[in-house]
Amino acid sequence: MTSAKVEEGQEEPQAAAADGASGEGYQRALGARQIQMIAIGGAIGTGLFLGAGKAISKAGPSLVLAYAVAGLVIFFIMRALGELLMYRPVSGSFSEYAREFIGPFAGFVTGWTYWLFWVVTGITEVTAAAQYMTFWFGIPPWVSALIFTIILYGVNLISVKVFGELEFWFSMVKVTAIVGMILICAGILTVGFSDAGDSASVTHLWADGGFFPHGISGTLMTLQIVMFAFLAVELVGVTAGESKDPKSVLPKAINTVPWRIAVFYVGALVMILSVVPWTEFQPGVSPFVAAFQKMGLGLGAGIVNFVVLTAALSSCNSGMYSTGRMLRDLALNGQGPNAFTRLTRSGTPLVGTTVSAALMLVGVWINYQWPGDAFTYVVSFATISGMWAWIMILVSQIRYRRLADRGVLPQSGFRAPGAPYTSVFALAFIGMVIVMMGIDKDARISLYCAPLWALILGVSYVVLKARNPGNKAFAGR
Repeated sequence: MTSAKVEEGQEEPQAAAADGASGEGYQRALGARQIQMIAIGGAIGTGLFLGAGKAISKAGPSLVLAYAVAGLVIFFIMRALGELLMYRPVSGSFSEYAREFIGPFAGFVTGWTYWLFWVVTGITEVTAAAQYMTFWFGIPPWVSALIFTIILYGVNLISVKVFGELEFWFSMVKVTAIVGMILICAGILTVGFSDAGDSASVTHLWADGGFFPHGISGTLMTLQIVMFAFLAVELVGVTAGESKDPKSVLPKAINTVPWRIAVFYVGALVMILSVVPWTEFQPGVSPFVAAFQKMGLGLGAGIVNFVVLTAALSSCNSGMYSTGRMLRDLALNGQGPNAFTRLTRSGTPLVGTTVSAALMLVGVWINYQWPGDAFTYVVSFATISGMWAWIMILVSQIRYRRLADRGVLPQSGFRAPGAPYTSVFALAFIGMVIVMMGIDKDARISLYCAPLWALILGVSYVVLKARNPGNKAFAGR
């Protein structure tokens, strides 16, 4: 919906909620239990289970501080999003708010960029999931990738309730794995059982070369990996249009961000680095696998493989969900093909989800043909694409707050504490991460791709605007 549409039908979401449908045609079928687990699971992915190994080798124990500071920034972003969501809960939230508070072109870029982010992420995750399957079975990875994609595609077309239930259990596996690891490490540190009992000590956090073994610069260079681990935390905003009670459930989910990060990232890393010295971790090896090996627990590798398989499938499942909604939001605003507006009888976006799933399969083939550094490059591009959504959330919240404080718009019932200063701080932090990506030769390629993508979007926007001169979606603010 454009701002004009919102003004014409402001009461639409409330009226629709009574019969279980949102004002956008979706079914409000996601309950509090599912929203909470989607919010928790969104912050836990392969970036933690696998990517942390490379980050530990670069930063040492100071990675804990990097996750803590970045986690604070993520909380500022989520509270900014929460303020916007309570002002107007819609499924295409990021592009909707960018369109309303920045301009139609910003909404266009945000919607298509966030769609691309999830397509690219889905490509890497379904390919990774297929590789994890080879741990147990000797079937070709492309067969597993095809089966996973078809199953998740089917799940997302059945109903949003089925998607939410599957994501609930995916998240439950990830949460259980991390809590289990924390408890095991705590037992080793206090009781001293397992092979790691004799050497385990919290002194490993500062005794092996210091807390900053590679200096502050080494810690800063891990920020891209750290921020990638948090990508998808904003997914809870996409569920706004399909939540049974968004104004009650979403604030509670967003307010769990601090303890989620404190437990699942800071807490888990403190425990693991106390049991296993940081010098024993290697890039490309999961810190969870390394910790299990150090403990002498033979089942560790199989357990971690199951967890990372779950994390990859969870991410791909989220990608299927969000891409269809983003394409439909763009189409409803005249900024995408009209075919994307079609919904199934159960209220799921048929064409948008189908097109996105098909592109994910093409990506699987590309990764199969050209392996090697593909994952590193894709991770970098996904990071810059995902951070664009965060930037738009923050800028939109700053502009919304300015209008609300002047009485032009109604105040949100969930105001971001410390805003707009916290939002400005978060924007500056993201800017620093982008600078660090420019310095890192592996991540730099994403900054080369970004202008090309911007050019494609710019030309597409001009063409669409010329073909639809009377469309309000292309009118200035």
